[in-house]
Amino acid sequence: MAELDLPLIWAGIIGVAVILYVILDGFDLGCGILFPLTREEHERDQMMNSVAPFWDGNETWLVLGGGGLWVAFPAAYSIIMPALYVPVLVMLLALIFRGVAFEFRWVAKPNHQLWDLAFWLGSTVAAFAQGLILGGLLHGIAMEQGRFSGGTFDWLSPFAIMCGFGVVAGYALLGATWLHMRVAGDLERRANEWAKPLLLALLGFILVVSIWTPLHVERIAALWFSWPNLLYLSPVPVLTLVLAALVWKGLDDKAAATPFLGSVGIFVLAFAGLAISNFPYLVPPSLTVWDAAAAPESQMFLLVGVLILLPVVLGYTVFVYYTFRGRIRPGEGYH
Repeated sequence: MAELDLPLIWAGIIGVAVILYVILDGFDLGCGILFPLTREEHERDQMMNSVAPFWDGNETWLVLGGGGLWVAFPAAYSIIMPALYVPVLVMLLALIFRGVAFEFRWVAKPNHQLWDLAFWLGSTVAAFAQGLILGGLLHGIAMEQGRFSGGTFDWLSPFAIMCGFGVVAGYALLGATWLHMRVAGDLERRANEWAKPLLLALLGFILVVSIWTPLHVERIAALWFSWPNLLYLSPVPVLTLVLAALVWKGLDDKAAATPFLGSVGIFVLAFAGLAISNFPYLVPPSLTVWDAAAAPESQMFLLVGVLILLPVVLGYTVFVYYTFRGRIRPGEGYH
């Protein structure tokens, strides 16, 4: 029984870690992506200060997701990493440059233009690389006898590039709605204006992926467009449109939290749609969670550690967000 249940439990843990990373690090990457849209120094300070207490803790979930894949599904890790090594390396380097910018921008003032550039480029390149990773994984990875058998740049395809731009647009939407909720002054108004076209862009990318994947992958088409699956799965696109309407209305009504929470909901539904399309494959189109799983003894041993540490991580995450609640006004910050 453990051989069947443990891989599903670990897949759930990794899935939760990934979606939490996408949401939490997504909005602070989004703030970096939006950085060039204002030239006002105090507004750029507000943008960085709105995420300064959170950004490094948000990346805990990236470590849990990647580390969990390595220890719980080593066969999948050994295939995914060589297949996607280039975009993974680019993502990590971009995150490093962005992290350094947080620390150095303040001490370098007034000559901090280099760190402004590092913050913007690091955020944008990291988001784009994550889209390339997603696109490369969904596109399928060539493997033979349990090993990666493709080339270094197999991940580079029009679909992966489109996913890269889609992730950038989505993170920018999270960043804009976060700023709409967390800052005061002219920047709040600007963020409200940025959010609407970004919402339309994200919906456009979701639509393209929703059409592209079933057209190119027969099993996905059969899953979503056969009866009664069409009925059972219809809430995913319907709720996505409902949340998009709530985000738009929240922006019109100047509601503080509705646009951000609605944008988070859209990301959760998009992730659910991808999970539904690809389950039970960890490495589409051939390696399932059971094929890639470590020995049950190893998974159980590691699960005990995760069950002890996960409440701690969740606890300090809630504590930090509660402690630094409230809006950031011009001239305020935590640096």
